[in-house]
Amino acid sequence: MTSDAAPLPARAAAPWLASPLLAWFFVTVWGSGYLATKAGLQHAPPFTFLVLRFSLGLLLLLPLALWWHRREPLRWPASAAQWRHVVVAGLLMHAANLGGSHYAQYLGMSAGIAALVLSVQPLATAIIAAALMGERLRVYQWAGVLVGLAGVALVVWHRIDVRALSGAALACVLFALVAITAGTLYQRAFCPTVDLRSASLVQFAATVAALAPLAVAVESFDFAPTWGLLGAIAFLVVFASILAVNALHTLMRRGEATRVTSLLYLTPIIAVALEWLLFAVVPSMLTLAGVAVTCAGVAMVAWRPRLPPR
Repeated sequence: MTSDAAPLPARAAAPWLASPLLAWFFVTVWGSGYLATKAGLQHAPPFTFLVLRFSLGLLLLLPLALWWHRREPLRWPASAAQWRHVVVAGLLMHAANLGGSHYAQYLGMSAGIAALVLSVQPLATAIIAAALMGERLRVYQWAGVLVGLAGVALVVWHRIDVRALSGAALACVLFALVAITAGTLYQRAFCPTVDLRSASLVQFAATVAALAPLAVAVESFDFAPTWGLLGAIAFLVVFASILAVNALHTLMRRGEATRVTSLLYLTPIIAVALEWLLFAVVPSMLTLAGVAVTCAGVAMVAWRPRLPPR
């Protein structure tokens, strides 16, 4: 796999999770996004919801971009190939991934099944990164990937209702899984030094252009303009689409793909904790056991043994 962009910085200069607060911010926001999305889809169908979300994102980013440009000029893609790479990564990360996962829930898939399927991403990332990007995991790290997935299954088990599962919904969520895995690896491989500020503008615009025809043709762009919808969109735009996605790409630049994406195992735990705090949904003992197992799996993937001094 090749790239026309500059190579990644040396790993020794920026070890994985050099900024642990950034990692925990990403996990917290990504987990909170499940609840915000659930609230927003009550007022607008999925494609319309996403068009509104990314259109608002563009409106917020444009004045920010002018302010950023005055402080430090934005760096735009330097060639047609780089423009293409940024657009493709954005369509995979935003339009395809979110479009698939949102539509799966719209078709009746429970949040538990959607979360469980999408939690396969670290395992898929590990396999692809090992095959195409030269990343090599130790045996205990492979075990950690599988342990983390098992923990997520325990966390969401009580929410799984197979009666609500349809072939179309399953196809949509599997499409989302492929898209988020491919988009994360694609951006890391082909856009390693892109200016994340300008990339966000380009990717938001590409997402709106791709999803707007679907919102009009499939859903007649019909939605209920409520404060609940506005609040959900505002949270997802500012915290998820802008801050958390940029945090993910920053973390990807600092470490191996599998180590970073293993953080996604922790997002259902955040969702469970927020449901407990906000809606008094007390987690079961099985859920708490899943939390412990998930944390153990992530620790196994992230752990680096100390080498003896030479």
